[in-house]
Amino acid sequence: MKKWDKIFIGAVVAAALLLWGGMTLLVPKGGGVVTVTIGGELFGEYSLAEERVIEAGDGNVLEISGGKVRMIEADCPDQLCIRQRALDYRGIGSIICLPNQVVVEIKAAGEGPDAVAG
Repeated sequence: MKKWDKIFIGAVVAAALLLWGGMTLLVPKGGGVVTVTIGGELFGEYSLAEERVIEAGDGNVLEISGGKVRMIEADCPDQLCIRQRALDYRGIGSIICLPNQVVVEIKAAGEGPDAVAG
């Protein structure tokens, strides 16, 4: 490996670390809103910054803790919703319980329309 190859690889690694560090420090943790819908209708919206337990419908229980939300209880037979990973402020993915028609998503704080035309 030549000297310039090492310098190039070092520069790429340094740039990647700077970008990762900037995203980690600049994106506010707990700045999201948990949206819960049941049967296609809005059940509630909750801040990721507040630690709480939410009973969603008759059989599902959600927990918001440490800037993450996860399903901790469900009365559905397969329990797949409980095995799904916790969602955090980045909002990638969703938690879905198909038998109970519960969908949990995260929106960035302030996300949504700026105005409503009437």
